[in-house]
Amino acid sequence: MLYFLGQLGEQFAAFNVFRYITFRTAGAVITALFFVFLFGPGMIALLRLKQGRGQPIREDGPQGHLLTKKGTPTMGGLMILSGAVISTLLWSNLSNGYVWVVLFVTIGFGAIGFYDDYLKVKRMSHKGFGSKQRLLLEALIGGIAAFAISQLAAGAYGTSLLFPFVKDLALNLGYFYILFGGFVVVAAGNSVNLTDGLDGLAIVPVMVAAACFGLIAYLVGSQNYADYLLLNAVPGTAELTVVCGALIGAGLGFLWFNAPPAQIFMGDTGSLALGGALGTIAVATKHELVLAIIGGLFVLEAVSVIVQVASFRLTGKRVFRMAPIHHHFEHLGWTESQVVIRFWIISFVLALIGLSSLKLR
Repeated sequence: MLYFLGQLGEQFAAFNVFRYITFRTAGAVITALFFVFLFGPGMIALLRLKQGRGQPIREDGPQGHLLTKKGTPTMGGLMILSGAVISTLLWSNLSNGYVWVVLFVTIGFGAIGFYDDYLKVKRMSHKGFGSKQRLLLEALIGGIAAFAISQLAAGAYGTSLLFPFVKDLALNLGYFYILFGGFVVVAAGNSVNLTDGLDGLAIVPVMVAAACFGLIAYLVGSQNYADYLLLNAVPGTAELTVVCGALIGAGLGFLWFNAPPAQIFMGDTGSLALGGALGTIAVATKHELVLAIIGGLFVLEAVSVIVQVASFRLTGKRVFRMAPIHHHFEHLGWTESQVVIRFWIISFVLALIGLSSLKLR
């Protein structure tokens, strides 16, 4: 919304700064951060009052969680989403189609996660929304987003898959791109959801990934930068830098309340929405495969669950003491803080590896 003040720059030079993506990104970070700081305590108090006993804790999980996390309210993703969405609407160029596609997925996945959290709290069970119905809705939202992106990027690799480390290597998937893009969005949402199991574990890697894709969007969205750095340009995606800034600001604000011991959990409301947003930005910038590197921690968590389930069904034996894999390390004797901080380090390292794939000069 404030972007349009930049249109007055010809008459009022002071408004020129609103044209700059870097200025508006900084504004989005600060706005989302202070929004969560300002309204976070009230939202936590309200959710605690409404939920009573808080989020149900898995009885088959680490026994320490039953004592330390019992009674903690969930749906903290509402704090993140409200801050990020309001900040995005305030600072981004609302005539940009990519912004609306990302908001569509973020709010859609957030609504699915909210309903799932609601059922868990209502039933006092860690089982919420039916997995088949939930995945079907996610696939529908992801498919619509992928189709919209293919139309927005019709002149710039609209239905093509680009490969990291190699410039101009593109595979045109045609209509299959809609399925592929939808899969990336759904997989990203559920991978972040699986990672969200310890205080602060998911939100920092999400912010790291958002920062990386903010940079990617800024570079590939500018023809000049893309040409100079030997990147594949995707015009229009630079505006997603502002969206990433809003996610980072809201994430920082949420971390203030989610740091151990957490005052609130983000729940599926936040984890699904944040993962879906990252997946959509990756599809929009044509860096889907890079997301698998930068978000490698999320991939690891998801794969650990897939391997655990497959192994138990096929052989009756478990590969890990417990899945997702962060619980496996808890069972090995790592403290919660050790798991969280070490996984943060892994996330930072993977982000550097992912950024190195951008083929910069």
